[in-house]
Amino acid sequence: MGAGRMEQPFGALSLPRRRSPQPYNAGVTVQEVSNLSIRKLPPLVVNQIAAGEVVERPASVVKELVENALDAGATRIIVELEQGGIELIRITDDGRGIPPDELPLALAPHATSKIRSTDDLDGVATMGFRGEALASIASVARVSIRSRRLPEPGASIIEAEGEKISEVRPGAGPPGTCVTVRNLFFNTPARRKFLRTTATEQGHCLDWLRDLALAWPAVAFRVSTDGRVQWDLPSAQGPKERAIALLGRELESQLLECHLDHFDDARGLAIWGLVGRPSLARATSRSQHIFVNGRSVRDKTIQHALKEAYRGLIEPGRHPTAVLMLSLGPQAVDVNVHPQKLEVRFRDQSMVHSGVLRAVKDALRQADLTPTFASSTLRSSSHRDAILPMPDLPPVGRRAAAFVGLTPHQPLQIAPLREALKTTGEHNDTVAGPSRIAAAPPLARLDPPQDAPTAEPQTPSSGSADILPTQSEPVDARPATSRGLLQVHRSYVVTQDAEGIVIVDQHALHERVMFEALLARIAERDLESQQLLMPVPVEVEPAHMALLEPLTPLLRRIGICAEPLGPRTIGVHAFSGFLFERKVEPVEFMQDLFDRAAADGFAPDSEEALRDVLDMMACKAAVKAGDHLADAQLAALMELREDVERSSNCPHGRPTSIRLTLRELERRFGRS
Repeated sequence: MGAGRMEQPFGALSLPRRRSPQPYNAGVTVQEVSNLSIRKLPPLVVNQIAAGEVVERPASVVKELVENALDAGATRIIVELEQGGIELIRITDDGRGIPPDELPLALAPHATSKIRSTDDLDGVATMGFRGEALASIASVARVSIRSRRLPEPGASIIEAEGEKISEVRPGAGPPGTCVTVRNLFFNTPARRKFLRTTATEQGHCLDWLRDLALAWPAVAFRVSTDGRVQWDLPSAQGPKERAIALLGRELESQLLECHLDHFDDARGLAIWGLVGRPSLARATSRSQHIFVNGRSVRDKTIQHALKEAYRGLIEPGRHPTAVLMLSLGPQAVDVNVHPQKLEVRFRDQSMVHSGVLRAVKDALRQADLTPTFASSTLRSSSHRDAILPMPDLPPVGRRAAAFVGLTPHQPLQIAPLREALKTTGEHNDTVAGPSRIAAAPPLARLDPPQDAPTAEPQTPSSGSADILPTQSEPVDARPATSRGLLQVHRSYVVTQDAEGIVIVDQHALHERVMFEALLARIAERDLESQQLLMPVPVEVEPAHMALLEPLTPLLRRIGICAEPLGPRTIGVHAFSGFLFERKVEPVEFMQDLFDRAAADGFAPDSEEALRDVLDMMACKAAVKAGDHLADAQLAALMELREDVERSSNCPHGRPTSIRLTLRELERRFGRS
């Protein structure tokens, strides 16, 4: 330390003084607020507060005005936008129009022709009903309304700017109504600053117009932005034709039509829609367009049913593409639950959920979901809307009851198996319990078909499942068999069908086969257990030990008995006979199971947890990439592909097969 300097203790250091915090609103103190008297707000302030809920951005104005035109019975609606709707929104329709003496009331708050009493709120059958839209819009913009009602000879015009409303004056115009909104938020500059760029606001407007046009295909829509026509949709279109016109003609082959008529006669639920193939799944739910009685809504019940229908077909985090239109009685749905009418509440949510689930599942079940080479190429080339499938485990069906052997010493021929699959009855849409599924035949190892070539048996490679027969065959060359099957790099099976060449991932397909069988078997009874001579110790993380007790009932269902042996050791006393026969190591399986339970946080007593565990079992027991399969094994696996439910995707949602169509082959070889 240099001479003349004194060492200061830490507490004596000179620190900058903190400034006292300033109140958020420095102009009005708490004391002043407490002394203010209660008073009635001016009408303009009331309307601007209401506008804060109703008019969020230009798209909100477009939505409200177009809905008014639809309620007026319009058959043609013209929408003109300038600067994304910030500077100009003009909606012209050919509806019934407004009488001259009612034009001032149209701009008054909470004035409407659509309801009369509280009883009417229980059965709202119109798009608008609150009577606050025009008044709220007029409080934050310059509004002009020109309307003519037949048989009146001329039109009438009224204008509003803030709290100023003009007298009604005569004008010229065709039958119908034209509402012009200029300079949105001109008198509330703070709100105008929160608007996004012109392109963003225009995009929101077009999104709403697209949904309204989808929901009302019988109405003609002409939409222009800054003088450029975006859409010119004719009237009297069918719902599918209108959807294809708006979503893109290139998606037509990738959309499946679904419908359900009179699902519930008491409530009159009917469903029509277009659902995308799994290859059309997106990273967000923006490609889902859901309508209830012509109203575009965001509803968790319908979205959940849609997600359930795609279980096992698309990957987690992906969202199916869909246009769903639900029609049901006005008394069965409450539309007065959201300020902007974006959400609804169903009187019977389970009925709606079941109806959507059944309609979408039926459409998917009846379609060939094998992706084509072209769609796979599109998936890899589009990173913004990457088309990757998302999983989930399909509901229990009786068709899967004999797909995999839990008693591997009991042989089962392919031909009787296929007959059994044809006669096992209808598929259940919900997760089946013991009372919902017919008695299934014993799950057994599949022997090769009687006409398949025979050879000396060989020992299967480690990790492969006994579901497929084993045969000795050279592993270097794989000539095509009489069934047209070829194993490529011990990972893929190449075959053909009427449309072209099909390439199958042997592990993914076998995993789906085994998963369906396990799901069907456990719906009847718990899986068989193999008692071990000595308990197998499994080291787990200390935090995972707490999961053992809640997981015990689930482990017993799949044939595993485990108890704690120490602070971080679990002893496996009995292991699943299914996994034991397929040489799955108990230590690795248990550690993976506890890791997944800790990471996913699933409820051990839920069906989702059971399906996750069965998925693990099927994945570990299925044949792997690199496992050699004899011709008879290939034939058996491919026959099962035709019989198992949702064989186009593995339980994780990855595709099990890809088709290279003849048209694509001809194009690549320059023949077309």
